[in-house]
Amino acid sequence: MPLRIGFDLDGTVADMYSALHVEALKLFGEEVLAKSAYKKAPPSPDGTEGAEAPAPEDSTGTLAMDELHLSARQQMHLWDHVKKIENFWTTLPELEPGIIARIAKTATERQWEIIFLTTRPSTAGELTQLQSQRWLDAHGFRYPSVMVVQRSRGKIADALQLDAFVDDRPENCLDIAVESKAKVILVWHGHLKDVPAGAKRLGVRPVSTISEALALLEQLDDIRKKPGIVRTLKRVFGQATDDG
Repeated sequence: MPLRIGFDLDGTVADMYSALHVEALKLFGEEVLAKSAYKKAPPSPDGTEGAEAPAPEDSTGTLAMDELHLSARQQMHLWDHVKKIENFWTTLPELEPGIIARIAKTATERQWEIIFLTTRPSTAGELTQLQSQRWLDAHGFRYPSVMVVQRSRGKIADALQLDAFVDDRPENCLDIAVESKAKVILVWHGHLKDVPAGAKRLGVRPVSTISEALALLEQLDDIRKKPGIVRTLKRVFGQATDDG
């Protein structure tokens, strides 16, 4: 049986933060962004400034917005602007140059089935699914399978009978670990010592790069073909380990 693997897009293989930063510079200018990084705007009479901005459908998008240190009003303005950009989701850079082509090459060589999942909101232009497919194809993954989802990723991973899932959000990883049998890899962009303790307890394996995630997936693929699979899988993915 081929390995069935789910990949998140934004924050995992696609660099949403850089794309939002470019658009924020266009709207507010470098000086405004620099000031925003040091202080929050005081509340305005209508309560919008300084209040929490409505979260976009994608939790990674929320994180990217937070990293820009914008006020609630600025965040709403930026999201309104982004949603009007023709085919915005085709403009994002890769988080690791060449990583999509590497995933495609490895999947072809090892005969993996890859499914990309995302909760991206709609923008002007083509459907989010088609934009995402075009982006993957442009970076070297031909005929990508993309699902735009809004519900529990754990239930989706279970329904799709995924063997593994790669995501950058701890809450997504925990959901998948609890609701499915998939081995979960967390792409963590901070210090690995800061990974939530609950993640390792549930067997989530944190890595710093997608390249490391690919190496783990190759190990998983090899292990499936060898004796002692259960014990070795637990060791590789951090279950029942001394450091868990």
